Amino acid sequence: MKVTVHRKAHFNAAHRLYRKDWDDDKNRDIFGKCSNPNFHGHNYELTVSVKGDIDPETGFVVDMKVLKNLIASEIEEYLDHKNLNVEVEEFKKLNPTAENIAVVIWNRLRPKLVQSLELSITLYETPRNFVTYKGE
Repeated sequence: MKVTVHRKAHFNAAHRLYRKDWDDDKNRDIFGKCSNPNFHGHNYELTVSVKGDIDPETGFVVDMKVLKNLIASEIEEYLDHKNLNVEVEEFKKLNPTAENIAVVIWNRLRPKLVQSLELSITLYETPRNFVTYKGE
C-alpha cells in the first residue's frame, strides 16, 4: 500500500528572469516586469511530497522530523533570503523560473532520500502561480 506524505516549508528570495544572450528589449518582451535589472522577490511556498510503502515497524513512509530537517538544511538555508541569480550556483547559468527552481529543489533532495521513495515538489511562486516536478 503506497501513501503520500507532505511537508510544507517556505523561503523568501529575489531573482531576475532574463537570458544573457538576449538584449534588454527582448528580455522585457518575454519576461515583462520579472526582468527588472534590479531584481524582485517572492515569498515562495514549498510542498515536498514523498510517496512510498508504510514501514511496518514505524508506521511511517518517512520520518517527518527527518524530512523537516532535510528541507531546512538543503532548501531553506540554501535559498532563503538569497538573490538566486547572484548567490545560488545553479542559477548563475540557469534562468531562475519557478520551473527551474522546482527542479533544483528536487535534485538537491532526491539523493538524500531512500531510492524506493517517490519525490514530488510543488512550488508556489504566488498564491495563484505554482509548479510541480516529479523527476520526469
